[in-house]
Amino acid sequence: MKKFIHINLGLILIGLFSLSSCKKSPSTKPEDEGEKKPPVVEERRDEALAWVDARSNVFGTYGRLSDTSMIKTTLDTLKDVGVTGLVIDVKGSSGLTMYPSNYSEYLTSQDGKTIPAGVDYVGFMIKEARKRNFKVYASIVTFVEGERGKSRGKVFEDPLWRDEYQSIVCDVNGNRVPVTGTGKNGFVNPAIPAVQERALNIIKEIVGKYEIDGMILDYARYTDITADFSDFSKNDFIKFLENKYQDSEAKKMNFPSDIVTSWKLSGDQVLPNATGKYYKRWLIYRTTVIHDFFVKARAAVKSVKPAVKFGTYVGAWYTTYYQVGVNWASEEYDPFNDSEIRFDWAYPDYNKTGYAEQLDLLMTGNYFTQLMLADNPATANLAYHWWSVEGSLKGGKYITRNKMPLYGSIDMGNVDWPNQQAISNTIKYIRANATGGVMLFDVVHVYAPQYNRLKQPLWNALREGLKR
Repeated sequence: MKKFIHINLGLILIGLFSLSSCKKSPSTKPEDEGEKKPPVVEERRDEALAWVDARSNVFGTYGRLSDTSMIKTTLDTLKDVGVTGLVIDVKGSSGLTMYPSNYSEYLTSQDGKTIPAGVDYVGFMIKEARKRNFKVYASIVTFVEGERGKSRGKVFEDPLWRDEYQSIVCDVNGNRVPVTGTGKNGFVNPAIPAVQERALNIIKEIVGKYEIDGMILDYARYTDITADFSDFSKNDFIKFLENKYQDSEAKKMNFPSDIVTSWKLSGDQVLPNATGKYYKRWLIYRTTVIHDFFVKARAAVKSVKPAVKFGTYVGAWYTTYYQVGVNWASEEYDPFNDSEIRFDWAYPDYNKTGYAEQLDLLMTGNYFTQLMLADNPATANLAYHWWSVEGSLKGGKYITRNKMPLYGSIDMGNVDWPNQQAISNTIKYIRANATGGVMLFDVVHVYAPQYNRLKQPLWNALREGLKR
């Protein structure tokens, strides 16, 4: 997700220029126009969860959490300012785990920082969190198995994963190339059974090994719109077309030009320039892959400990989130037939790929400095605006139909906040209006001024924002 300096704000930037594709046409505010009200979540929570990224907090230059005494001190301070729980990153982009695993190497040392010998970092964090009555959620980077900067992980070290399972993407010239060849981390193809099996094994291992309240999937998606154009995906897509659409001509497709005919560069992103006849069905294929994996992942969690909550983190910018192959809406929400919001990429049956019904909780990244719709004349009369906190929370509830508690999230370090009061105001608003509570990204941004754009410790912003 949100690895401190690795946050990809490209989707946000694209959305700022594509607002018209999902703009609500009426000019009156939702309370004046008889806005459709989704069902009310029966279970309302009021949690304030601090995300704890492993790379930044344990091994980062200013990270504190490789030291057990500093873990205790940091958790004490989080408790003091009003935090009620943690999301602990236990498997990062390298694919290595922050605990002793049967499926991966235990990452104990990196960049000059080392976890004390004999200490299970995850076990220690959970034990200390419980002493402070924190809720504890474990998070994994699901479909990334190699850190590009370190050339570390299965995509770099295992020939099978490098040559067969690594995601194949299209570059701006339409060439199919390994994702790591574009300078990105080692994303893998989510459609491959062996890739899914590894993720499911790790999920079951974590749930069985630790007393956690919930299991959170991060990066449970494709790289971006350029993925995955491997031969495996081609053949799998053909089967999908034959089974779902009875397309007897699918085998004759020109791949990948019948999906994307040409590409263009927009900023630092490669995007479709012209699309082919199979493009929208390709989008449904990819969201079907992710939906079906979520069914399996939920079952995996519940098979070990039924009481453990199953959830995920996604970006709140639903208008462009189709690009990563994810439909986090309810299956009851149909973007193709929505009379209020227009999504040009939608296609019949897209709603059937919505996975909200699989979730016990959902965290959305509401990573915007604009808080209220009325703060900008251009959005003041909109009901759902995916690039403001208020608008994206309303939109999230609208498309998920309140099937689960929704946690709004604030990025305290990578967004250009004008001052700490703005952070506090956003925390207050999210906690009051999200049905689950607020997720605070990330702990390192709070205690390390070098890791936020205000260049100040942010403890007071948290204390004020979480004050009751």
